[in-house]
Formats: sequence, C-alpha cells, structure tokens
Amino acid sequence: MGKMMNLKKAVAYVVLSLLTFLCLFFFYCLIINATRSHPEISKGFSFIPGSSFGSNLYNVLHNKNLPVIYGITNSILIAGSSAALAVYVSALTAYAIHAYEFRLRKAVYLFIILIMMIPTQVTTLGFLRLINTLGLMDSFVPLILPSMAAPVVFYFMISYFESNLPLEIVESARIDGSNEFYTFNFIVIPIVKPALAVQGIFSFVASWNNYFVPSLVLKSNTKKTLPILIAQLRSADFLKFDLGQVYMLIMIAIVPVAVIYLCLSKFIIGGVTAGSVKG
Repeated sequence: MGKMMNLKKAVAYVVLSLLTFLCLFFFYCLIINATRSHPEISKGFSFIPGSSFGSNLYNVLHNKNLPVIYGITNSILIAGSSAALAVYVSALTAYAIHAYEFRLRKAVYLFIILIMMIPTQVTTLGFLRLINTLGLMDSFVPLILPSMAAPVVFYFMISYFESNLPLEIVESARIDGSNEFYTFNFIVIPIVKPALAVQGIFSFVASWNNYFVPSLVLKSNTKKTLPILIAQLRSADFLKFDLGQVYMLIMIAIVPVAVIYLCLSKFIIGGVTAGSVKG
C-alpha cells in the first residue's frame, strides 16, 4: 500500500513538473528573444541570451510610430479601473442578492446569469452606436464604466458568499447598529478578500489583453493600449518590421500582469490556508 502511494506521488510530481516546464518554457523563449536582434531571431531559436536587450528596449521606447509609454499608462489606467469596478460592484451586487430577501430576487439572479451567455461580439455594433451617439468615441469611459456589469465575477462572488459568508454575521452587524455600506466595506470585504483577489487578477488580465473593443473605440495614437500597439508593430511593413522590438514589447506587456499577481497572491494563499484549517 505504501509503495502504491509513493508511486502515485511520484507520478503526480512528474506530471506537475512537466506542466510547470511547459508553462515557463514559453516565457523563457520570450525573454531570450527579447535579448536578440532581428537577424539573430530570424536564424532560429537559441537557448543562450543575446546582447541586444538594451538596444531593443531603447528602440521600442523611442519608436516614433509607437507611443509605448502612453500605451503602458493607458493600459494600466483602463485595466486597473475596470478590475476595481468589476470586482467591487459585482461583489456588492452578489452581497445584495445573498443577504436580502426581496420580490423578483430569483428573476434578477437569472437575468444576470443569462447576460453571461451573450458574447461580446453580438452586442458590439449596438454598443458602438450608443457611445457614438453619446460622443464617447476615442475615450476611456466606454472601456471602463461598462466593466461594472461583470456577470462572470458576480456568479463567482455569489457562489463564494453562499459558502463562506454566514448571514448571522450580517445580522449581528445590523443589531450592533452598523449600516449596510459599513457592513459590506469593513466586515464582508475582509472575509472575502481571497475571492476578490482572484477575480481582481482575472478582471485585470482580461481588460489588459482586450484588443477587440479598444481597437474599435480608440483612434488617437496617444490613447491606444499596448495590445493595439503590439498589433501595429507586428503588422509593420517589411522595412520597419523588427522581431526584437516585437518580443520586447510583448515582454513589457507581461510585466504588469506578473506584478499584479505577485501583489495579490498572498491573499489567495491566505484564503486557501484559512479554508484548509477550517475544514
């Protein structure tokens, strides 16, 4: 029996090590290519870093056709604001449905879930007509405000509330004279920090990598996000095409996502640890 358990552990470690290698290998390839020049990359892949990291970084940051600094700032502003709105408003909505008994409660819940089934591409044309009528084209507003309606985040949060937020805590706060917003902000949020951290990461990454809607809304060169700039750099003509700059720009685009994950990962680990102790 002991040998069988050891064998299962060994197989699990081998599989996990293989998956870890596959995940990290492509990042390694990206970093290596970011240190090589266009001619070197064209010759094929190499496991040894090149000596063009500085020149690739300088060329990307000083590319007259690509305002990379603006792109980084715009992406951080849009993705950060969208993630904050999506997580907070969705958690507030989920809390309202979880903690209150009111007429049409199930209908509201079902309506939000049904919205989750509608692809973004289906509503894009009407969305563009609406923001054009409101004069919001080439603006960050239509890329940030609609993010508060995030049915996927809502579904995750209400599921988390049902399993981790006893209503007795909310009722005790009400008996002590706490108003609803104080209860949510200072009692509920600390309890559900792990869920907020997970959805914050997912929402940030989804907004950060979003290319479709921003490419239709943003027209000014200084308002474009990093995914749009990467697409422009990759579609440059033959004389201006530089693979070293492409890989460098992609690597720059990955850095903020990694930083956000590292900042929020402690809440995720803390939540998993708390859950295991509770179990």
